[in-house]
Amino acid sequence: MSTQIWIYFFVILTFGLYIGIAVWARAGSTKDFYVASGGVHPVTNGMAIAADWMSAASFISMAGLVAFMGYGGSVFLMGWTGGFVLLATLLAPYLRKFGRYTVPDFFRTRYYSRAATAVAVLCLLIASLTYIIGQMTGVGVAFSRFLQVSNTVGILIGMIVVFFYAVWGGMKGITYTQVAQYLVMIIAYTIPAIFIAFQITGNPIPQLGLWSGYEETSAFLLEKLDSVVKGLGFNEYTTYFRLSKTNMFFYTLSLMIGTAGLPHVIMRFFTVAKVKDARLSAGWALLFIAVLYTTCPAVASMARLNLHATVNKATLQDNGDFFAPGNSLVYEDRPQWMKNWEITGLLSWEDKNNDGRIQYYNAGTSNQSILDKAAAAGWEGNELTVNRDIIVLANPEIAKLPGWVIGLVAAGGLAAALSTAAGLLLAISSAISHDLIKGMIKPDMSEKGELMAGRIAMALSVLFAAYLGLNPPDFAAGTVAIAFGLAASSLFPALMMGIFSKTMNKEGAIAGMLAGIGFTMIYVFAHKGFFFIPGTEFLGLFGGKPNFIFGIEPNAIGAVGAIINFAAAFIVKNMTQKVPDDIAEMVENIRYPKGSGEARGH
Repeated sequence: MSTQIWIYFFVILTFGLYIGIAVWARAGSTKDFYVASGGVHPVTNGMAIAADWMSAASFISMAGLVAFMGYGGSVFLMGWTGGFVLLATLLAPYLRKFGRYTVPDFFRTRYYSRAATAVAVLCLLIASLTYIIGQMTGVGVAFSRFLQVSNTVGILIGMIVVFFYAVWGGMKGITYTQVAQYLVMIIAYTIPAIFIAFQITGNPIPQLGLWSGYEETSAFLLEKLDSVVKGLGFNEYTTYFRLSKTNMFFYTLSLMIGTAGLPHVIMRFFTVAKVKDARLSAGWALLFIAVLYTTCPAVASMARLNLHATVNKATLQDNGDFFAPGNSLVYEDRPQWMKNWEITGLLSWEDKNNDGRIQYYNAGTSNQSILDKAAAAGWEGNELTVNRDIIVLANPEIAKLPGWVIGLVAAGGLAAALSTAAGLLLAISSAISHDLIKGMIKPDMSEKGELMAGRIAMALSVLFAAYLGLNPPDFAAGTVAIAFGLAASSLFPALMMGIFSKTMNKEGAIAGMLAGIGFTMIYVFAHKGFFFIPGTEFLGLFGGKPNFIFGIEPNAIGAVGAIINFAAAFIVKNMTQKVPDDIAEMVENIRYPKGSGEARGH
């Protein structure tokens, strides 16, 4: 069969599987809809958590980031993985002890306040909606290439599929669908990696292939990659780190505590029967995630090297001269994978010196020797633009793998985006139906009415997510990291203080959340130039210059927002009334999470 037929086969097969599971696991009660009846096995839940967590950012974008950033891309591997350790040790067992349905549910009980619940819902919606923009981008990228449809049609198809299994099945349907999606994702990610590792290093284990010999050369793969990128004026792959130490620290911390504060991931720990199962779920999730995360550096490195091998023919030689005549690719002879991705606009070529060849190098390098060589060869600037998001999806095509492998990768990329989108949509809809409508507007609503409200809220959330995907805001670039910063600066500190501080009151929690998320949003939007406060330019604030607080980037500012959240909460707490005695007693009970009972309080 042709590659395109394989793609259609795997995509239709997996989409049919997701919808079939949703029909089989249809939610019949609010407990089914919100927490899958609270009886999911830890292994099953761990796999579902892994799928919920490994979004389009992990499957599609992360390897692309590592491929072009090299060692610097490790910030994502460390931050996101470390966040799960925090979640497993500091939040999951204690939140399960609470026995609630949603994150705002925790705030309503712990902080004995409708206002605290409303602020928590607001923070949840801001973080989740920001995050879902990235998932819609992933759906558009995958569909536009593999199903040969426009970005608009791709997003609409994706949303229709999510609509069926999320609205119909709720958390129960999403749980088992995500198990299937994890299996699709991990198979789609590792099989091409095994093929390519064996193809270019002779070692079928991708993680070990990094330190194996590269084809017929005498160098190891990473040594060869370092040599190639340096020879073309790029930064050394294995040592260069773009971020300063300050940015590195705050970026990693922001990703870590943002991970631990993501509501759609936290909700998964409410689906198990016991506190022990919550801990086990986190452990299994880490194991399942590690399969992809340890494979990612190998996929990124091999993809980067294969890309250069395609465009810069001297890559295959031990001491090749990249700038010698004939060592660049003739545009008319470009391989089919480049033609396929050119259609999407995610790969483009501009013939700056009119020689009909593709020149791919770092024209902005400070290495004068590289610039001199390029000038002597008649090169007038880099001519190839490659979007980082295509690396994983294009990798099997670059390596000339069989059509069925390419079809499998297409299904995996779509599964990654849809699995997280479903989890986010459930978090959004449950916050609206359970926490706002049932919890604050109409407390006497029947279970049947609440289930209907949940489905309607889910349907509206799907439509709104589709709208965001089709009309992304101006700050869409980097939205995933920004979403983590928003969760880090708002929800995580309030959750931590709610569990470990018996004295934190509702006024402190509300002030902390508003201060944290307010500061983070102002910093991000001011950096993007959305507004400017006159008279502050002498301080370098709010548009005066980029990264105006200690040089910290917007994607890393969430950790600073969390510090502000903690500080504001404790200052306001000390100025207001103390926590009621029954709440303090409840917190004491939560801090010893044994058994499967439910914490009691208001």
